[in-house]
Amino acid sequence: MVRIMSLTDVELKELETRAEAIRETIVSMLVAAGSGHTAGPLGMADIFTAFYFHILQQDPLHPDWEERDRLILSNGHIVPVRYAAMAHAGYFPVKECLTLRKLGSRLQGHPERTKLPGLETTSGPLGEGLSQAAGIAYALRMDNKKNHVYVVMGDGEQDEGSVWEAAMFVGKHALSNITAVIDRNNIQIDGMTEDVMPLESLRARYEAFNWHVLEVNGNDIRAFITTVDEAKSIYEKPTLIIAHTVPGKGIPDIESDYHWHGKPPSKEEGRRFIKELRSLKGKVPHEYA
Repeated sequence: MVRIMSLTDVELKELETRAEAIRETIVSMLVAAGSGHTAGPLGMADIFTAFYFHILQQDPLHPDWEERDRLILSNGHIVPVRYAAMAHAGYFPVKECLTLRKLGSRLQGHPERTKLPGLETTSGPLGEGLSQAAGIAYALRMDNKKNHVYVVMGDGEQDEGSVWEAAMFVGKHALSNITAVIDRNNIQIDGMTEDVMPLESLRARYEAFNWHVLEVNGNDIRAFITTVDEAKSIYEKPTLIIAHTVPGKGIPDIESDYHWHGKPPSKEEGRRFIKELRSLKGKVPHEYA
């Protein structure tokens, strides 16, 4: 069945409510773990909500369904947002999120494919996801399959040379069954991306490798869904979506602060963060200009 991407105002409100619940789960699981990444997962909650509750063709009760779309997470350190979204979508109980990074848990600090049904790849070293997505998309094309492949990457991850090897391969073979999403939150562990290793112009770089490039406010669920819909209408080349997000979204005093890239909240901070998230419910993000 082909999914209709447009959504009503009621559906949008439901998605925004789910995104806030996912943010609360992210905070709770990071507090319970005592380690992990905060800014990126919070910033990507809207996008993963859009994926798991509107975009992906999937079946949480049958995660290996042959006709499913593939979602590859390249910047694996933001996996708390994926775990939280998967749990809320019914892949496993939400309470299991509190086992993040615990010994023996299925929810490791980076996604491990053999541990948890519904994960397509194992990710750890940055820069591998686009290559993995390229191989999957190429194989699906060879088998005349219509499944779509999505891959999420970080912006700091674009420093990795392997990303550009994969970008060339995907562009050469015009793998239009790939939609890549870069989380353009402008931070990485050592500082702001443009200070560590300038990335601009990302659009021009990917366009030079025969990609169709779109930009969107990644914290606007409706805008992101509309952009994915547009991406899937491009049949002659792969599409990159540069999603501008606010790291730490929903918690004003940590938003856009790179120090929170790899820092978890304490118990006291966690209580305060959840209180702040609840106070901001119902506020609709502005469209990226």
